[in-house]
Amino acid sequence: MIKHFEDPDEVHNLTKGRFEIVHIGGLTLGRATYEPGWRWTTHFRTSADTDLCEVEHVGFVVSGHCVAEMADGTRIDLKAGDLFHIAPGHDSWVVGDDQYVSLHFTGVDKYAR
Repeated sequence: MIKHFEDPDEVHNLTKGRFEIVHIGGLTLGRATYEPGWRWTTHFRTSADTDLCEVEHVGFVVSGHCVAEMADGTRIDLKAGDLFHIAPGHDSWVVGDDQYVSLHFTGVDKYAR
């Protein structure tokens, strides 16, 4: 079976972003695309009804630059080529003028719902 994020099983259009979901081989994978200026606490918090993102993420940065900031103030820079693990309890935002794109291997079933 071959699938493509250009023809996803689900699409969640967000303010300044988009989250595409593909189901394949028993896995649920996601692709997040966020525009410059996107920030979780500004553009998504009201939908999640939590102060910080409470979803655990494991993924890969395709392009762009984003920062994840944990509740304790620890910051993690996410740049193209990085594999990442972000624990629940964080904010995140796009840095710079380029679109940020990442693939998500966990947390997809809980994110963008």
